[in-house]
Amino acid sequence: MPSSTSSDQEDDLEACVLRFSDLDLKDTSLINPNSSLKAELNGNTKKKYSFAKKKAFALFVKTKEVPAKRNFECKEKWWKCCQQLFTDPTSIHRHVATQHADETYHQTASILKQLAVALSTAKSLMSSDQKNSLKERLMHSHEVSAWLPDISRFSPEELISGQGNDQGEVLLYYCYCDLEDPHWICAWQTALCQHLHLTGKVRIAMEGINGTVGGSKLATRLYVEVMLSCPFFKDYLFKDDFKTSKGGSHCFPELRVGVFEEIVPMGISPNKISYKKPGIHLSPGEFHKEVEKFLSQANRQQSDTILLDCRNFYESKIGRFQGCLAPDIRKFSYFPGYVDKNLELFREKRVLMYCTGGIRCERGSAYLKAKGVCQEVFQLKGGIHKYLEEFPDGFYKGKLFVFDERYALSYNSDVVSECSYCGVQWDQYRLCSTPQCRQLVLTCPACQGQGFTACCVTCQDKGSRKASEPTQDSFKEECECTARRPRIPRELSQHVGLPESPELEPDVGEDGPLHLRHFSKPSVKGSLE
Repeated sequence: MPSSTSSDQEDDLEACVLRFSDLDLKDTSLINPNSSLKAELNGNTKKKYSFAKKKAFALFVKTKEVPAKRNFECKEKWWKCCQQLFTDPTSIHRHVATQHADETYHQTASILKQLAVALSTAKSLMSSDQKNSLKERLMHSHEVSAWLPDISRFSPEELISGQGNDQGEVLLYYCYCDLEDPHWICAWQTALCQHLHLTGKVRIAMEGINGTVGGSKLATRLYVEVMLSCPFFKDYLFKDDFKTSKGGSHCFPELRVGVFEEIVPMGISPNKISYKKPGIHLSPGEFHKEVEKFLSQANRQQSDTILLDCRNFYESKIGRFQGCLAPDIRKFSYFPGYVDKNLELFREKRVLMYCTGGIRCERGSAYLKAKGVCQEVFQLKGGIHKYLEEFPDGFYKGKLFVFDERYALSYNSDVVSECSYCGVQWDQYRLCSTPQCRQLVLTCPACQGQGFTACCVTCQDKGSRKASEPTQDSFKEECECTARRPRIPRELSQHVGLPESPELEPDVGEDGPLHLRHFSKPSVKGSLE
């Protein structure tokens, strides 16, 4: 819960803002500051940059505070960072200065932008009736640190325990809402996740926020509480919007928070296809009934309904709804092209769309609706994640692919995919053994034991040559299974479901892993759902 700010603090902030009154934010060097930035600025701006840098440094140090172990009742603070405990200010300052320069530089840029926008907002408020200014004043009248939860009542062990095993938790959520200053949200989210020792990925845009973070159950609970109390999301984000699964901070290699044009990359400007015109949302129960009705039809190919999986092929390969149409595409930015190329497939159809957590369906359904060929477009609210919570043994068979180190979640015992080499039932992904290839491969233990660990013959050959040819860095990431896959496939019939054993291939794309094809393999390097 954000802490209150005294009138003295507000006066100090106002004074700080006024000192930044002539800051030129059109200078792109301020967006990505580096070690040479200060030298490039004029004398007047140098003072502002130095002030912001000190502010960013102090904020970063503050996020590393933990209660002193010897007395939790006292106000003395220690600091924990990079698995090290620091008991005096000098040591933590030296550590941050030498090991976290990049983070403080990026935080400096966000603070500069935040203060400049704050001044602009303050000026506009003075000349308006201030009726709709609550959010702006809340955001710009507080330091980012004021919006961090109070963790002083918890020991470091309580906050971090369970991070490295299934006692921890992973959150998946999104919220479409208009954000006027995504850079401020970015700075706040970075500080919040660091404060709670969370790892993961958070995408922020003017159209909203999309995140998946992992940590202890205490940390994720505090994160949800703060998000629900934030005035920017209060009327749009609810507790039920957070999907949870077993995991922890170990599910992600690091924390990545950034500002983008889209919170899920469809490749079309939100100004052209808006989240505000989606399909009709169906609850898991309503969706279940619709699927049941669809599957009960004797001739589904002549049905007026299409059950559409709008995920990537390597996701649907290991788990999908029965009777679905699963496009053979490797990333969501290909979905609009798929719709355009197969538009007749959807003419006069009722389309039931689904994805992992619901976010891709928001604008995906809006794009399909904008084409004006469907009878109606529906989408599964909360995605497969929420459906499986209610119907673990329902019409979704197999695993649920996730974009983190776990690769997949299991809700039932069904295995719908097979080893790419021998054809035995198998659904556990691993990365292609060739370092330059980031695709995922399905290879069973027996085939792995025979050395079949690559996604295709080309990559297998690269792997066998890597020891004798140190120039392996020259290998391209594309391999033969990538090259032979059509970027956007054309369906051959009115309703072509996913084959029993499709050829898939993974590839590092905007929204996650790679693609698979006969030598199946996707990769988990990318953004969220």
